[in-house]
Order: sequence, then C-alpha cells, then structure tokens
Amino acid sequence: MKKYILILAAMAFVIIANPAFATAKKSAYPVVFAHGLGGFDNLLGAYYFGDDYGVFVGDPCDEFLEVTCNSNISTSQKALAGNVAPFNSSEIRGLQLANQIESYLTTVGSSYVNIIGHSQGGIDARKAAAVLKQRKGYAVVKVLASVSSPHRGSGTAKYILDLKPGVVSVIASLAAIYGNSVYAAGNDVYAAAKQLVYNDYSAADGITTGMKDFNTKYNVNSAHASKYISFVTAQQGVNLNPALFLVVQGFFNADGDGYCVGDCDNDGAAGQGNGNKSDTDDDGLVGVNSAQMGQRAQLNDCFLCLDYITINTSLGNVTDLNNPSSLQMTSKASVINQDHADVVGLGPDTFDEKEFYAAIIDYIANNGG
Repeated sequence: MKKYILILAAMAFVIIANPAFATAKKSAYPVVFAHGLGGFDNLLGAYYFGDDYGVFVGDPCDEFLEVTCNSNISTSQKALAGNVAPFNSSEIRGLQLANQIESYLTTVGSSYVNIIGHSQGGIDARKAAAVLKQRKGYAVVKVLASVSSPHRGSGTAKYILDLKPGVVSVIASLAAIYGNSVYAAGNDVYAAAKQLVYNDYSAADGITTGMKDFNTKYNVNSAHASKYISFVTAQQGVNLNPALFLVVQGFFNADGDGYCVGDCDNDGAAGQGNGNKSDTDDDGLVGVNSAQMGQRAQLNDCFLCLDYITINTSLGNVTDLNNPSSLQMTSKASVINQDHADVVGLGPDTFDEKEFYAAIIDYIANNGG
C-alpha cells in the first residue's frame, strides 16, 4: 500500500512541478478562430476547428460535469468560432470577419483580440486586421497566427481553374459534401479560387485578384497586428487524409520547397519547386514555400505537461510576403508533420487538436495577447 502512495505522491509532484500540465494560460484578450475555404463555425454540431469528434477547441470546460470541451484551456478563456462565407475571396471574407470581430468585442467588452486562422482563414485575418485598424485607429489585433495558410498561393487552386468547364464538376462535388450552401447567396467559388492563385488569374475580367496583389495591400504590418506567427505543415504518402491523398496521386501534387521570387513555373504558387514532388514539402494543398508569414512557429511535445510553442529565430521574420528569403521558402525546419486537414480535426489521424490550439493560446498569453 505504501508503494502505491509513493507512486501517487510522485505523480502529484510531477503535476505540481509542471503547472502547464493542467491548462494553458488564459489570454488577456479573446481568441477568434478564422476558418478556411469551405469552412463554417459548425455544421450539424461538428466544428471546423474541432477535434476528431467535432468538439470546438476553443470551448472551455466551464460547466458542471461538461465533457465535450477542451480541458487544456482555462475555464475562463474567451473564444469565438468565426463564421464567414464558405466560398469567396479574402477581400469579402476578411471584411465579414472584421464585422464579426467588432460585434464580438462589443459583446465581451474588450478592445483587443487575437486571431488564429487556418488555411484561407489566415489570409482573411490579415484583411480583418487592416479593417479593424482603420476603424479603431489602433492595432486591434495583438497576435495573428496562421496555420497551413497559402500566403503565396496554392497550385491546387490554379489547377481547378484551369479545368475550365470542368470546374463546374468540382463545384458539384463540393455541393455533395457541403450541401446547397455552395450555391447560396454570398458564395462565389470562382472568386475563392482566384484569390488563392499567386498571380492575377485573368487580365480580361477587369478585376485584379491573387495573393501577390493581396499581399501588397495587406502585408505583415505592425500597425495592423502586434505580432505575426505561422505554422507550416507538410506530409506525404498514405498518411495524408484520404481525400488529399487521392488529389495528390490522381490530379495535382505540389512541388512546394523550391525558391523563386514570384511564380516562375506558372503553377499558381510562388516558387518553382526543386524537381521532387514526392518529398515532404507540402501538406496536400499548401507548399512549404507558401506558408511562412512573420515568424515560423514550432510545436514542441512535452511529456506529462502541455505541448508548447517556440519561434525558430534562425529562419528570420517574413515581413514582405512577396519577397521571402530562399531559406524561408525551402526550409523544412519546424514543420509540423501533419496534412492540411489533420490540424482541424478531419482525420483519420492521431493529432491532438485540443492540445495544439491550447498551446497556441498559451503562447498568445505569454506574448502580449
């Protein structure tokens, strides 16, 4: 019996010695989660920013005997699942996100906010931060974190657009997954795809689109957000989400770790690849050379305590999104070994979404957010 008491005492000591074991620190200001292309705040109870069971990663366990929540975050953590048009440009979605954040801040009585954006959500967040600065006269966003965002374009978007009439079939496939919301007012799948191509896709449509132009207008700017960080994901082979695996094997496979200023091979993403499409240089949709914005963040595992985030300072800070260095576009350092869908709960996978986003919130809390 004494042996078991000693074991329990030792375990208690480990927990006490590692305060992060229990929860992430509460951020001073609310956290807004900005969803990606085709996303939603929730659909039939399953959140976009959810674990493998659709539980919102920003939902604290603040009710008696509550279990469908994130026990890794503070019970008083304030968080909002954003909800913008599933399919549209970041000019439109970013404005919608800014409107929603402004309303939310009024509701919770806060002057500042932090944003975590996945995929296109990380791009929308830059537009939202600029709009909020213009309206309020100060940098409303404290920490802006992007996860798997194609800041310099995605070749998959151009591939879909190049299908010409075949893009209708892609839209029909999306409708099969998301329902008729694809055709609902406020959605424009063509505008969404054109947004995610690096260069202006069509000079004849009278509208300048694409990430190159967007980056010029909504760059990494300390006047809009106090701190910018990004998480880069990459994975290949059978570990990819089944849907992404089929895309990579049968249609388009990004060569996402070559350096070039601009889209030198006209594949829709900045860079030109290194000639090897089968290495771990993309996450099924976004290449390594497209994803770093600001400083590259690193996820660190911690046994018997909360995973934690550090910054890989050796890669520097991408302040001009259209002109990263060769190292920033080609390095696989600090890359999270997950595909594009794993990090938002679309498995099958073993990734702990709740702990990942709790670690980001803890980082935010420790860095002015």
